[in-house]
Amino acid sequence: MSKINELFQEELQAVTVGIEFISEDIQKQGAKAIQVDWAPPARGDSHLIALLEKLDRPEIRKKIETANQEAVKRIIQSRPVLIGFDQAINVVPGMTKTTILHAGPPVEWENMSGPMKGAVTGAIVFEGLAKDLDEAEEIAASGKITFSPCHEHDCVGSMAGVTSASMFMHIVENKEYGNIAYTNLSEQLSKILRMGANDQSVIDRLNWMRDVLGPVLRDAMKLNPEGIDLRLLLSQALHMGDECHNRNIAGTTLLIQALTPYIVLTDYSKEVKKEVFDFVASSDYFSGPTWMALCKCALDAAHGIENSTVVTTMCRNGYEFGIRISGVPGNTWFTGPAQQVIGPMFAGYKPEDSGLDIGDSAITETYGIGGFAMATAPAIVPLVGGTVEEALNYSTEMLEITTTTNPNVTIPIHDFMGVPTGIDVRKVIEKGILPIINTAIAHKEAGIGMIGAGITHPPFEAFERGLEALVEKIFN
Repeated sequence: MSKINELFQEELQAVTVGIEFISEDIQKQGAKAIQVDWAPPARGDSHLIALLEKLDRPEIRKKIETANQEAVKRIIQSRPVLIGFDQAINVVPGMTKTTILHAGPPVEWENMSGPMKGAVTGAIVFEGLAKDLDEAEEIAASGKITFSPCHEHDCVGSMAGVTSASMFMHIVENKEYGNIAYTNLSEQLSKILRMGANDQSVIDRLNWMRDVLGPVLRDAMKLNPEGIDLRLLLSQALHMGDECHNRNIAGTTLLIQALTPYIVLTDYSKEVKKEVFDFVASSDYFSGPTWMALCKCALDAAHGIENSTVVTTMCRNGYEFGIRISGVPGNTWFTGPAQQVIGPMFAGYKPEDSGLDIGDSAITETYGIGGFAMATAPAIVPLVGGTVEEALNYSTEMLEITTTTNPNVTIPIHDFMGVPTGIDVRKVIEKGILPIINTAIAHKEAGIGMIGAGITHPPFEAFERGLEALVEKIFN
């Protein structure tokens, strides 16, 4: 019997590549099939393949690898320390009484999403620049307000990211490299300014944060000249079940534990101190902005390294998603359209109610926590959707597009593997794997707030444009 005939006498097992339904159809017919997870480099785009080949020339590749090693060394060796709190007008570079910072890359008023417009108008009322929301909208559209990305002022802001002059900020200093990062305080609840809500209850809370919470934290930290080592707290929080983007139960406990000895030493009344502790206890998100400032502080130290292909910023404004790359210094943004966030919705809301992806909080994934560290926090699955197995796998999948792992921030369930660190534009394009981001969902209209949470990815276009700019810069 010929070998071909023998083949048809045996049980067949197919190997399929590409679209999964081919393998599924074979299995439905009772045959065996092995699905190979493969895609052509750069999604088969000949233009992108040519760009990757240019960067893969031995002399160029050596320059890039050297630069990337320096970039990730700076991320890993950064030591962000919380040194204080103060109002934005006093500490944030370029802040004025009529400046409003926002999340994401630059965006004009007319292109702002509903949640961001809601946050902007609420901030204008909070600052006393308008008597009500209607007048605030007129002022926002008039050109009297200076809008600018948080990232261009050493800041980060979650969701809409709206930051105005009177708001109190974390002050985080990189003790290794000397740079400073800022972010405002958590408002805690779901009906809050950063989610686009802006009614009187929101303004009242912001007033209390300005008049009570902020001063208490400011004065407490004045009694702590050594500051609080945030990298140490971050590492502990991950070992206790947080991923420090959307799950912050352990992180908030650790942070308030570090602050409490100094809060109790301040001259404020027992009633005021109790108000502060009750506020922190109202939600586990109190430490969320703190980790964002840590990540910003570390990544800014790695920005501007010639020939580096490491991503130092990922952020979104509800209209566009933007990235910055170390090897393209300054505030050069590479953007694509903001994406839908897919995940569980609060009761009464549908996916079509949700706004597009928004916020600077993707700085956590850029650093290597959040979605990249979901293996540390399988309990986050009920909030953002998916399965525990998927949560565990995200952390290993992100190794495919990063430069190294961070030995200072580790994942116990993966044998204490360091979090994936240093997203490489080349690897994202070549492998077609996009960074994973878990995030909250704000209602698409102003004034409502958070309506769910889920998983999303950046647009591929942002990385395409970044790759093109890198090639042009390196070869010109």
